Amino acid sequence: MMKPEDDLITDPMSDVFTASLWSAPKNERLLVSFINGVRTNAGMTPIVQATVLNPFNIKEFDASKGIILDVRAKDEHDRLYDVEVQISNHPAFPNRMLDYWSETFVSQLKSGMDYTELRQVLSIILTEFRIFQQLENIHNIFEIRAREKPSYVMTDAFQMHVLRVLEVREGDPAKLLQLCRDLRDWLLFFAFGGKLTEAGMSNITDNNPMIQEAYTEMQRFYANPDAREKARQRHRYLVDYNLGMSSSRAEGKVEGKIEIALEMKKEGFDLDMIARLTGLSLEQISQLD
Repeated sequence: MMKPEDDLITDPMSDVFTASLWSAPKNERLLVSFINGVRTNAGMTPIVQATVLNPFNIKEFDASKGIILDVRAKDEHDRLYDVEVQISNHPAFPNRMLDYWSETFVSQLKSGMDYTELRQVLSIILTEFRIFQQLENIHNIFEIRAREKPSYVMTDAFQMHVLRVLEVREGDPAKLLQLCRDLRDWLLFFAFGGKLTEAGMSNITDNNPMIQEAYTEMQRFYANPDAREKARQRHRYLVDYNLGMSSSRAEGKVEGKIEIALEMKKEGFDLDMIARLTGLSLEQISQLD
């Protein structure tokens, strides 16, 4: 579900804000802190550097276009990261995540390059909707493993981390205690940074300087009229886009039912049976030729 525009007063889950936050060279340590929260929670060693490869300039950003606002970064070991925020679901969302990952992975290939030179790509996706409801964790990690022996990972080149922010806001609070402190603080910031007052956020910001800096950056961002307007325009674009997608899917379902009803009429099915199975009215069915 998309947020009402009133919630954009200070929304840390706006992809315009996160792109601005993590792309700014002065905020590199914030990006490093977030990535390390993810890595630490996954039992991986921390990084010391994260160089953004696709800097974001909000002044040049056209909010009326469907531009992907991910942040691509490289650490000191040349491992690549694709960090993004997604606030609306799509039936093919897992395939979309794979597309983003593969695009980042393939971007490493150069003429004459040996495949052994390809580095690991970690996708990190913050989601604002219900996804993978069969899974219980807030932080879900996807890898390529052998079905015969799940402990065997075919390659470490692929790794995808899905952080379910909605589960932080509406799920079981006990699940938060299963996360390492840094990742927990970051997810609390994304879940409540735009909803709680500064006093309400103090339990997190007073104990974590990185979150305090991110919270200050968010306030500074939304205090800027131009940045705030870009966020509003981006929100309107995403609302219109999702309404269009929903309408197209609905039209596709109706067309599919009509095709099935036509076939059933040709096969001699009773009209009441066709109506019961397709959901079309008897009047609609009787008009089909």
